[in-house]
Amino acid sequence: MDDQMPEETTEIVDAEVISEETSSSSLGDQATVLLSLEQLIKNHIGSIDKLKDETRKHRQMLEDAFLNDQVYQEHMKIAKEATKQKSATKQTITKQPANVVLSNKVKSMTTELKEKQMALSDYLLEYQRMTGVNEIEGDDGEVREIVNNARVVKKAPKK
Repeated sequence: MDDQMPEETTEIVDAEVISEETSSSSLGDQATVLLSLEQLIKNHIGSIDKLKDETRKHRQMLEDAFLNDQVYQEHMKIAKEATKQKSATKQTITKQPANVVLSNKVKSMTTELKEKQMALSDYLLEYQRMTGVNEIEGDDGEVREIVNNARVVKKAPKK
């Protein structure tokens, strides 16, 4: 019987070691994937920043080409005058009492629409989190896909 006891203990210890190796291997794989993903994100951020800088430089070069062209400058003056006339006419129409009411109504409705869209976004994220489903059927019977749009924004330095 003494010979059987150590064998059973050894088997249990061996089983625990295998289990730990499997867990640590799985954790190692997850860590590797996470580090690779983080590096991929950093590379893309750098690439995007570089492309933005290059685009800005080329856009400025193109703008300079327009500013140095005499025909373009003449057309710009004519366009500015037309824009001034258009703006004056628009202000005159907007100041009419009925149109002031309409303008305020449009601003109010636009604000309400933005608030409702933000609330819907929050509701959809919670629905998606709770159900694990990326689709929802509306009252009209149409199936809509829930789309998340993540982006990265530079953090403001603390003062």
